[in-house]
Amino acid sequence: MDPRGFPTSLPEFQRVFPDDAACAAYLEALRWPGGFSCSRCGVIGEPFRISTRPSSLRCRSCRAETSLTAGTVMQRTHMPLSVWFWAAYLISTETPGHSALQFQRQLALSRYETAYQVLHKLRAGMVRPERDPIGGEHAVEVDETLVGGRTRGEGRGKHHKIHVIGVVEARHRKDGEDRSAHGARDDHRDGRPLKRDVYAGRLRLQVVADRKAATCERFVRDNVLAGSTVRTDGWQGYDGLKAAGYAHHGLAMNADHELTDAHLPLVHLVFSNFKAWLLGIHHGVSQQHLQAYCNEFVFRFNRRFYPATTFNSLLGLAAKTVPPTYESLYSGEWEHPLPHPRAPQVELPFA
Repeated sequence: MDPRGFPTSLPEFQRVFPDDAACAAYLEALRWPGGFSCSRCGVIGEPFRISTRPSSLRCRSCRAETSLTAGTVMQRTHMPLSVWFWAAYLISTETPGHSALQFQRQLALSRYETAYQVLHKLRAGMVRPERDPIGGEHAVEVDETLVGGRTRGEGRGKHHKIHVIGVVEARHRKDGEDRSAHGARDDHRDGRPLKRDVYAGRLRLQVVADRKAATCERFVRDNVLAGSTVRTDGWQGYDGLKAAGYAHHGLAMNADHELTDAHLPLVHLVFSNFKAWLLGIHHGVSQQHLQAYCNEFVFRFNRRFYPATTFNSLLGLAAKTVPPTYESLYSGEWEHPLPHPRAPQVELPFA
């Protein structure tokens, strides 16, 4: 077990959450750390517990009944809590994530649509509404990329790709930190290959309609602390960042790989890993739900150094999240959370 009480392996997970009652107790403590509080009368105290329905609590004062799953991604669910907990554990602790087909098979769900909806409900809980801007003491790298593929039968140069813009912190390793790494690299010390001196910190990804100056500058203002050092390529869409209060360092790459690796090594690596993940695990995704997959990738990326806390973090966020319904997901009415609450929703050109 992790010192903070989080299960770090499947056997530990099974011991901590053997049944629905254990899951209900954990969710109750997560939602009301100071003790159960009735949403109707506000009385704090031990509620009546319904043995046949472990997810329901009844106030001893006003007799109002409260569901543990109300207002969470599990709201109005017909699935056992233990299945939801297994789902949250799988999606949050396995580095590559899961496709809906894998999810359906591993959780023994009867319908693919159920697995797909559960995954999207959990993804809705992966964005913390009050998340902080990044940067500050750390320089950030900003760039944009195209995600998608060429559409067959529409001629050369025709595609239905969509723009994704990203920003990642460039953090320097501490003095004296062990930099030994597995695998061959050019730099060695005492016969051992070395990690880069700079590594990726926090990440933000957002689907955008274009790469115009207004779009690029708005993304940076919404996600990066004012005054931060911002590194970009030579695209003119970032020219206004200096006037907006950022220490902007733009550099034309001219397809020079060595120059790119020196100026923007991290954000390009992130884009490469993101696209490989979309193709390898999901075999491509629809543009309508691309932001949800950006959120999932960012969620695991930002917690990659603390894998034991991802499960608890996901449930903690999910306990404050209103989930999408089946109808809103498939009709396109549901708007997936964006990296920053001020960021505008995007009208996709190829919906």
